[in-house]
Amino acid sequence: MATDQTRTVSGDAPDDPADLLPEESILSLDEYLDMHAAVGHRTRYEVLYRLVHVGEMSPKELEAALDIDDSTLHYHLNKLVGVGLVEKRQRTERGQDGLYTYYRATVFGEVTLTDGVDELIRGEQAFEEMYDSSTA
Repeated sequence: MATDQTRTVSGDAPDDPADLLPEESILSLDEYLDMHAAVGHRTRYEVLYRLVHVGEMSPKELEAALDIDDSTLHYHLNKLVGVGLVEKRQRTERGQDGLYTYYRATVFGEVTLTDGVDELIRGEQAFEEMYDSSTA
């Protein structure tokens, strides 16, 4: 005889995680999840980390800082731009001809990095203390 293995969400959490979003949310749950998935790749995390902590950077500056080739960098930049974590800007430089491209983190990029992965890394000590069986 099979038993009913269904469980319900406890506390104040809604049954459907999409219900966590404000009624007039500008992004869907899938868009938020896409942002977190994008930053889950090491190269994209490092690109976003630089843009948040250093500021606006050109592709050449990012290539040099990360020691990666142009095509790899642009692949990852396109992913970050596509999910809204990074924005691409073009501008002219004083005394120079043509447009120069720069990338910078969006507000979503900053929050995803600083309140997401970076916060987990900073909290490692607390996690170790919480789960360290040798101190019990």
